[in-house]
Amino acid sequence: MTQLKSLRGMVDLLPDALQRWQAVEAAAREHFRRSGFGEIRTPLLENTDLFCRGIGEATDVVGKEMYTFQDRGERSCTLRPEGTASVVRAALEHGLLSQGPQRLWYCGSMFRYERPQAGRQRQFHQIGVEWLGASSPRSDVEVIALAWDLLDRLGVGGLELELNSLGSIEDRQAYRSALVGWFQERRDALDDDSRSRLESNPLRILDSKNPDTQDLLESAPRLIDALGSDSRERFDSVQHGLHDLGIPFRLNPRLVRGLDYYGHTAFEITSDQLGAQATVCGGGRYNGLVEQLGGPSTPAIGWALGLERLMLVLESAASKDSSGPAARLTEVPVPTAYLVNRGDSAERAALVLARQLRRAGLSVQLDDSGASFSKQFKRADRCGAKQALVIGDDEIKNGIVRIKVLQQQASESTFSLGDINLIVDHLKAS
Repeated sequence: MTQLKSLRGMVDLLPDALQRWQAVEAAAREHFRRSGFGEIRTPLLENTDLFCRGIGEATDVVGKEMYTFQDRGERSCTLRPEGTASVVRAALEHGLLSQGPQRLWYCGSMFRYERPQAGRQRQFHQIGVEWLGASSPRSDVEVIALAWDLLDRLGVGGLELELNSLGSIEDRQAYRSALVGWFQERRDALDDDSRSRLESNPLRILDSKNPDTQDLLESAPRLIDALGSDSRERFDSVQHGLHDLGIPFRLNPRLVRGLDYYGHTAFEITSDQLGAQATVCGGGRYNGLVEQLGGPSTPAIGWALGLERLMLVLESAASKDSSGPAARLTEVPVPTAYLVNRGDSAERAALVLARQLRRAGLSVQLDDSGASFSKQFKRADRCGAKQALVIGDDEIKNGIVRIKVLQQQASESTFSLGDINLIVDHLKAS
């Protein structure tokens, strides 16, 4: 019988890797708690129209990448390709916006039918922030700082913030007309993908990865030059706020992000930890999305970071600085002690002792192999535990447990099996 395997782009998270992921998630959870953001969890499966209306039918995400199907009720359903539209839908459905601005964050799986590569899978995971009801330039700065400080706290090095303004709807409409006219005069110089976007989503051409198109864009009209006075003043305020916080940034007039709902501030944070600059976080302001999804006109801003890419960056950072925060975060936890035991009576006593120590808050790995002491000690060394608890027939006769420091020629300690508090204190102090 053929062995079943996971679908392409759907990756299993095994225990060692998952412990590192959970450490990152725990650090993020604490970071958001201190900033007043509450966690929200939305379904993996949503009505397809949510993403068509929210993200935009002309985007690659909706047009090419979504996992969409008809359910038994003949409803079109989609595995969520991003988190923002779902969070906005939940806020509207449950009346959260009537309670004032909402500071929300989420963590979970997303799905896009893309070509799998390092740090990018078809099922991928994001941590994201959405601040609904925030309108001031200062809120843009605070949200960007929230992302920057989280990455810095995790130990991500070589950070660079790229910043742009997409302006108001009126700014973009005027710029779109000028840009389309400019591209039409140079249509033959565009790559096929850019030509197909010329009518449906011309601003996305600015984000083209085609080298020839990138060269052509050097002389293209810039969106920042088309901003009205109000948009320009707002963007200046954002830049001043970042200066005040000491967060360095670089203006990138081609930064447009991939989703239609963005306007005004757009940003990406990259890291050179993998060699070339790689995006680890991106986001921006989306004042029109709530209204597009049937709610009242509501300003909002948010960002998301991809956990797969982030873990690659953290592992690289850990390899370069073995004592830095990334190394501490990505190291695999080891048990406090490894319980070596052999013989029927010893195995029963070891199970009782392991449970008592775990209930006291210690991490204890119990060997249940019944193998020789020498093989069990080898496993104890491999697991990384500093100490081994030893129970055999002789220990049972004397009602004791021996504690040995592993990988050292240290003297043993002996305790009565009934002196649990003394055993716990000894293990904690060692």
